[in-house]
Amino acid sequence: MTSLDGNNLDEEFPLGDGTAETGASVLCPYCGEINEIALDPGSGSEQEYVEDCQVCCRPWQVAVRYLPDGSADVSVEVEDLG
Repeated sequence: MTSLDGNNLDEEFPLGDGTAETGASVLCPYCGEINEIALDPGSGSEQEYVEDCQVCCRPWQVAVRYLPDGSADVSVEVEDLG
């Protein structure tokens, strides 16, 4: 598969066969509540972004790394606002 800009998407992200995880449960580093978050396998095998807690609304830094079997290693940390 090739994108419009010429990048080979299969090389960048070989999990396009529908086996990649699309959700995860994470523990808010601020309030300790469990949150269910959606994952987007189409955004690449390694991702970092900011998402707010669904309970206390404070921002986390989310890191997602997809493993070859399609499972996702997800971690959340306090967002560094400094």
